[in-house]
Amino acid sequence: MDSIINTAKSWLTDFFDDEVQVEIQNLMANDPEELKDRFYKNMEFGTGGMRGLMGVGTNRINKYTLGKSTQGLSNYIKKACPGEEHKVVIAYDCRHNSNTLARTVAEVLSANDIKVFLFSELRTTPELSFAVRHLGCHAGIVLTASHNPPEYNGYKVYWTDGGQIVPPQDGDIISEINGLAYEEIKFDANEELIEIIDTEVDEAFMNASVINGNFNAAGKDDFKIVFTSLHGTSITAIPEVLKRAGYNNVSIVEEQAKPDGNFPTVESPNPEEPEALSMAIKQAKDIGADMVVGTDPDSDRLGIAVRNLEGEMEILNGNQTMMLMTKFLLDQRKAKGMQGNEFIASTIVSTPMMLSLAKAYKVECKVALTGFKWIAKMIKDFPEQFFVGGGEESFGFMVGDFVRDKDAVTATLLACEIAAAAKAKGSSFYKELIQCYVDYGFYMEKLVSMTKKGISGAEEIKQMMVDFRENPIKEIDGSKVEWIHDYDTSVATNLLNGKTETISVPKSNVLIYTTEDGTRMAARPSGTEPKIKFYFSVNGNLNETGSFIAKRSELENKLSRIVSELKLG
Repeated sequence: MDSIINTAKSWLTDFFDDEVQVEIQNLMANDPEELKDRFYKNMEFGTGGMRGLMGVGTNRINKYTLGKSTQGLSNYIKKACPGEEHKVVIAYDCRHNSNTLARTVAEVLSANDIKVFLFSELRTTPELSFAVRHLGCHAGIVLTASHNPPEYNGYKVYWTDGGQIVPPQDGDIISEINGLAYEEIKFDANEELIEIIDTEVDEAFMNASVINGNFNAAGKDDFKIVFTSLHGTSITAIPEVLKRAGYNNVSIVEEQAKPDGNFPTVESPNPEEPEALSMAIKQAKDIGADMVVGTDPDSDRLGIAVRNLEGEMEILNGNQTMMLMTKFLLDQRKAKGMQGNEFIASTIVSTPMMLSLAKAYKVECKVALTGFKWIAKMIKDFPEQFFVGGGEESFGFMVGDFVRDKDAVTATLLACEIAAAAKAKGSSFYKELIQCYVDYGFYMEKLVSMTKKGISGAEEIKQMMVDFRENPIKEIDGSKVEWIHDYDTSVATNLLNGKTETISVPKSNVLIYTTEDGTRMAARPSGTEPKIKFYFSVNGNLNETGSFIAKRSELENKLSRIVSELKLG
């Protein structure tokens, strides 16, 4: 505790604002546990950058922690790209303080003689990724906490290719940051180096979205969409992109259309949560819509609901939408003529069905760690190959490579294209998905997420991973565990014959069990939230579409048994 108090006292100097000092003194006098949580560690880069609670302290998002990160980034850019005119583009979302924090970040960069392009108002994360290459920038920064609760904010850094930073750059940047004292942050802006941008980049991004996501599907005039931005940034792009692609029956959930960092109409602005789409689904029922689309605050994730076999709106998960979107893109590519260099992409905790799809189309499926920065890295590392599309289970998808991060803007258009075309030929998005289960195997997934807050929560999560490693599960739902893939040690072990293999992807604190019948359980602490997540996948054969409901029930029961058996429900 003494070291924590000393760290807190280091913020009681004239370099820090008066109100910051007053708050720290109050915490020292009245709330030592809160003081401990704010100063026991430094904010770190995770799978989605730096994300956390806003407030005073080294373990909080504020002017000084972001300023220090930006100073370190500035130092790195100058070392990595000497003798060049350095340029960085900045965007921000609807969250509290995002605009003022973005301005602070711009001022620090300009104080380091770096040219800054700062969006005039909130913009989507995919537009920021696009803007990095469009404007020829060395880096990009977006202020967002994605789908986290209102008290959070965050900071994601992109490099010249438009993808988020990856090793070794992230480590080098972190070393620069950690080597700084807060007093070394340059806050005195050079206003001549800060340029406000808006419509020119908007137009380029939306045109690119239409080019990449519009396949001239039939039936657009007869296709009704309900769209909700969940109080986030996508309202600035998605309605216009859909309009330009020919969709004129788009009904917006007006109560959720205004950007608002309080997210007043939802418990969580996360399209992965069924509650977040409840207002949109009600509106869809009222007007007889064909599809519901909702996006998270920075518009990189999308949730979709479509009419099921009974005609009711059913929310699909990220694995389901990823499968059908990827298949559709492969069909389009196949129609033009496969070149033999195509690849699709997914992540280690997403559905294995992507591998079956790739095999059927005779293309490669590259599998990465969680986070789209790794998929962007694939595109950069294999320039001789053609990236068709890909995604991950957490409701993210990327159409082609013009954006190098998950992109709910273009993915929304793609989903509508698939659904409109299916309806025009007497099918539906849902029926097309069932056909995929017949063609490539019926895979069903389930996510169990456990929140463990604070220092004690972090320790509890750490111990859970230790227990899974030291006392491995031997059997899941009656099927023997065959393989344990430990991404922290980079070793895969076959429990049945003792053989080991080296895992080629970078190290990560992820553990995956796979049984003889193909059942899979992955355990992974979140890189951006105080959570540990468990990903389950089961599978079976679906011989014909008429057996779908019975087979679905069988797999659902299997998942329920597994979650209960492992005492994670």
